[in-house]
Amino acid sequence: MSEELMRRAGTTPTISVIMPAHNAAHYMERSLPPLMEMLEQGAVSEVIVVDDCSTEASTAELARRRGARMIRTPLNGGPGAARNLAAKNAVGEILWFVDADVIAHRDAPEQIRRALADHTVSAVFGSHDDSPPAPAFAAQYKNLTHRYYHQRARREASTFWAGCGAVRRSIFLDLRGFDVERYRVPSIEDIELAFRIRAAGGRILLDPKLHATHLKAWTVLEVIRVDLFRRAIPWARLMIGRTGLTDDLNVAKGERLRAGLAGVFFLSLSLPFLLASLWWAPALATAAVFAANKSFLAFMRARRGVLFAVESLLFHQVYYVYSATAFVFCLLEHHLKFARSSGQMREPRP
Repeated sequence: MSEELMRRAGTTPTISVIMPAHNAAHYMERSLPPLMEMLEQGAVSEVIVVDDCSTEASTAELARRRGARMIRTPLNGGPGAARNLAAKNAVGEILWFVDADVIAHRDAPEQIRRALADHTVSAVFGSHDDSPPAPAFAAQYKNLTHRYYHQRARREASTFWAGCGAVRRSIFLDLRGFDVERYRVPSIEDIELAFRIRAAGGRILLDPKLHATHLKAWTVLEVIRVDLFRRAIPWARLMIGRTGLTDDLNVAKGERLRAGLAGVFFLSLSLPFLLASLWWAPALATAAVFAANKSFLAFMRARRGVLFAVESLLFHQVYYVYSATAFVFCLLEHHLKFARSSGQMREPRP
């Protein structure tokens, strides 16, 4: 039976696509048409574009011209607030979140329904594909690194990705959606939602066959800024404050060891200047880095060649250092807050 016939017969759950957008017409020219084709084919029930108070009219105009259902937020509240608003108005049993700068693959509805056919599963998400169109190094590195981690991660996930991820509407509404008070700008609101889904007894799957093309043209400075201030620091605070470190994706135990090795690698570069007899230290540390990251190196080499792979590996050591530094900072911050609160509790009353 075709998916269209199954939908009409009521034997398959309905899907509402939700795309938050703020001044995103330049992305939506490419990301919206495949979703509208899915709507025409009956693979999804509706495509909702939430205009998050764009300052230019082209975002809303494009959504209307393409035939999407258009909602406008009363205030610019970020993608989390836009998704929450759409979820309240959606008709589908499944909410499929797709970022405006993401092109979902045409078989995505099928992959989502297959994953959520198990009623113990509350949500599912996928990964970037290996064909990011932006040619610059930063964009290629960032998008391919995302794919590397998501393709190797555990299928039973401890996190969630709202760039191309789906959740049962009933569960999403029961949990009151994304925490838009804590995360007023794009950050880890999807990861925080995953913590609450799992705390409520739900399961989240990472489906390596659920693919999307990421259009964002990253710069190196943007990669560092976003990784540090919108990912590493808030994620560290979330883990330290709630459940402790998770053993998955880029915070798995092996990744923590590689982060430590990256710190040793950079320290080794200064040793020959301090003591000439330690000339061998950088060479040994470099060999250790290549050996410890051989799977990452092979992944990048298979897709973009040897030179890109080596460049990516070296930049990845920088990523490890600033991410580990962020975690240490958050850990110290947490202990200082705990010490202050404990001291205040012990102060004698007058």
